Amino acid sequence: MIILKNVTLRRGTKVLLDNTSVTLNPGEKVGLVGRNGAGKSTLFGLLNGTLHEDGGDFSFPRQWRMGQVAQDMPETTQSATDFVIEGDTTLLAAQAEVNAAEASDDGMRMAHAYMELHDAGAHDAEARAQALILGLGFKPSELAKPVNSFSGGWRMRLQLARALMCPSELLLLDEPTNHLDLDALVWLEAWLKRYTGTLIMISHDREFLDAVTQVTLHIDKTKLLRYGGNYSAFEDMRAEQIALQQSAQAKQQEKIAHLQKFIDRFKAKASKAKQAQSRVKALERMEKIAPFLADAEFNFEFKEPANLPNPMLSMMDASIGYPPLPESPAGTPPTVIVRNINRTVHAGQRIGILGANGQGKSTLVKTIARTLESLKGEITEGKGLNIGYFAQQELDVLRPQDSPLEHMTRLAKETIAAGRSGWVAAREQDLRNFLGTFNFSNDMVKQAVGTMSGGEKARLVLCMIVWQRPNLLLLDEPTNHLDLATREALSVALNEFEGTVMLVSHDRALLRSVCDEFWLVSRGGIKPFDGDLDDNQRNLLDEAKRSREGYAAPQQKLAA
Repeated sequence: MIILKNVTLRRGTKVLLDNTSVTLNPGEKVGLVGRNGAGKSTLFGLLNGTLHEDGGDFSFPRQWRMGQVAQDMPETTQSATDFVIEGDTTLLAAQAEVNAAEASDDGMRMAHAYMELHDAGAHDAEARAQALILGLGFKPSELAKPVNSFSGGWRMRLQLARALMCPSELLLLDEPTNHLDLDALVWLEAWLKRYTGTLIMISHDREFLDAVTQVTLHIDKTKLLRYGGNYSAFEDMRAEQIALQQSAQAKQQEKIAHLQKFIDRFKAKASKAKQAQSRVKALERMEKIAPFLADAEFNFEFKEPANLPNPMLSMMDASIGYPPLPESPAGTPPTVIVRNINRTVHAGQRIGILGANGQGKSTLVKTIARTLESLKGEITEGKGLNIGYFAQQELDVLRPQDSPLEHMTRLAKETIAAGRSGWVAAREQDLRNFLGTFNFSNDMVKQAVGTMSGGEKARLVLCMIVWQRPNLLLLDEPTNHLDLATREALSVALNEFEGTVMLVSHDRALLRSVCDEFWLVSRGGIKPFDGDLDDNQRNLLDEAKRSREGYAAPQQKLAA
């Protein structure tokens, strides 16, 4: 078992853990939670041996093998399959012993070495590695591609596959879902449920934590507090504690009353359609944990839109995709991803966009956001349409050398030049005050964005969108870098928003609480999805299984 007894842990002069104790038992699946900067990653450093306790005693079985995701971006011409196979350290050691035994010409040693190699799973290592790679969303045609031909997010998926390939008694995962689409996330969830070792995981995805973990470890005010149960159970217990501690505080009660008001409003508004029932349940859950949410250090809201065109936009016989690359030969046709789209978006709709990886969800959002032109048909916008767009790559678009204040000043000038006004005036002090509502205060408003964390950059993007006072929000994976408290604040803000929401996300808790209808992008088309998110999850697992079986069948034929 893992034992921390009266442990003190510092980073520089800051005390992150102070004289705290906890015990974790073999085979437990643990969710490690706490506010940003509380010390979650530092605790991982203690567990993996890169840091040492400053006081107290820390111990765990030294014979345990450890699996964890390397944080460096791999630069290698190895194939994806070979790169992942090398994650199996037991297999590598066995292969090294075989090589040494053959060089020694010792028959007995060679016999033992070959037996160890077989026990290490050499016969099916390639199949195991490829199952992991395909499960995490790669195509069969990419199994032999060199690692350095993939983008950064896909290389991090290969690092994750390599960590899962490693036989381990202790698995440490820090935000494993950050670079995953919903289909890969669902697959990983199922894999981790089957994992037999001890798992300790940092994640800001509540449904992922709920599905996988049965113990929650909370870092709060330099103490480690153990709760029996998954994240939702922890939320319940924590909400009860906070309600008892702060029931007399008027400000707290005011925030709870505000939450209660919008929960009652939207519960009454939600339709009885099957898709909307997830939303009703999510709002009921929010009602139960209102004290926990009211205690969050961060919240914000979207201002009521200046106007609400209805319909917001309509798509008639539209086809979407990508034009030929500049270096393509003359006459190269465009790449069509989705065709024959006939959909209308109305004021007040809250649409979740579902579909497996690569089916065209982001392409649809980019086209509506005017980042891509439609390849065919018509997209007609309502008069006064004002889009607030959070793109997956939005953080890369921020200018790293500029400060939040410079970003806001430039946005204000562009917005005014376009004949629109933002939420607040464009004077510097007003922009500073507005940035302060998103936790950018004092010196942070002048800090270079390139030195900020992913969560801080995502908060800045949200800040810029809110300032523009949109009536249509297009959100493509907005939670990738957000902690749990900021995700909750986003959920509340989206539910209060009077305009239209179109959301692509692998965060099922956000989809459940915000959306009351779904569109499915699949097999080159778009249609309403009549099921709920649980139905979609089953579909994604079935699709992934068919894909793996479709690849395995010809491989088995070749082997025969």
